[in-house]
Amino acid sequence: MARRAVFPFTAIVNQERMKRALILNAVSPRIGGVLIRGERGTAKSTAARALAALLPDITVLAASRYNCDPLRPDEWSDDSHLRYDGQTLETEIRQTPFIDLPVSATEDRVVGTLDIEKAIKSGEKHFEPGILASANRGVLYVDEVNLLDDHVVDLLLDAAAMGVNIVEREGISFSHPSKFILVGTMNPEEGDLRPQLLDRFAFSVQIEGLEDPEDRVAIIERRIGFEIDPEGFRAQWAASERELSERIALARDRVNDVIYSRRDLMSIAGLVSSLNVDGHRADLVILRGAQAHAALQGRDKVTDEDIILAAELALPHRIRGRVFQDSVLSAAELSERLDEVQGEMGVSEMDQREEQAEETAATGKKKP
Repeated sequence: MARRAVFPFTAIVNQERMKRALILNAVSPRIGGVLIRGERGTAKSTAARALAALLPDITVLAASRYNCDPLRPDEWSDDSHLRYDGQTLETEIRQTPFIDLPVSATEDRVVGTLDIEKAIKSGEKHFEPGILASANRGVLYVDEVNLLDDHVVDLLLDAAAMGVNIVEREGISFSHPSKFILVGTMNPEEGDLRPQLLDRFAFSVQIEGLEDPEDRVAIIERRIGFEIDPEGFRAQWAASERELSERIALARDRVNDVIYSRRDLMSIAGLVSSLNVDGHRADLVILRGAQAHAALQGRDKVTDEDIILAAELALPHRIRGRVFQDSVLSAAELSERLDEVQGEMGVSEMDQREEQAEETAATGKKKP
């Protein structure tokens, strides 16, 4: 089935921070999603849809309602295990799902429902999948997430964090994989999320309309070009779309092999602690984001640059008393603060010790 025409991701003018947040989540969905805050008409929904169109098709178990990965039987749904237990696997190719969650969605619509009466009478579990099933291995988009019921937002964030959806009713349970890139967008003029929910989004981005006349003209020209001839416009951007798609696919393959040192962990912990951020979620998010950025750049080791660029996305909504203010630290300010933290913690000495250890391992001789 051909994809309907979607505005190309690489044709979005500027908004580099938003695009980086989305791309890093595409490389490593374990990061935990992104919240995009901004006024109307700033390409929030366009970017989310464009990201899904950019991602490669997926191989799934034939007839699976949950897009189960044939290579990950430990993550299959209960009924996939029943169907393929000891049987030859049948697979099919599907587009990466893009699921648009309506603001009016109820809990049952999101997580799915168990038919208790049928289970009691026949002893068979009958599960009607919800939105989380359809979104597995894809993108789950929630526009106006701040208007969604808090309980439903909790369910989404729990599923995103656990990677599995478990529905239990009257002592009967059913589980299926629920790994997706969660993208929430909102207009802050229409209200905000509770701090507890804000913290559950791994990344956050505050975007505004572009002021530079050249940028605004480019937006007009590209949008009109797309509306007049969607397929022709996409053909113009096909090469850059393909290049980015291939970079994401390669980064996905290597992200779990990107290594980090204790020095990197100390740097992350010191940076987060210096900003009085509550809890430890930010530390983990920055590490995963740094690994994803390193993988995207084709490197197998985390650098300070990776840490800074990930921190720029992980901290704006977590800095106590400064949530989403204009004064939120920029990459340059984070770099300066990281240098200060590393100096205070003696990270440079740790670098020297690690270099000596690497030389010793390489030569078998201890450096005097």
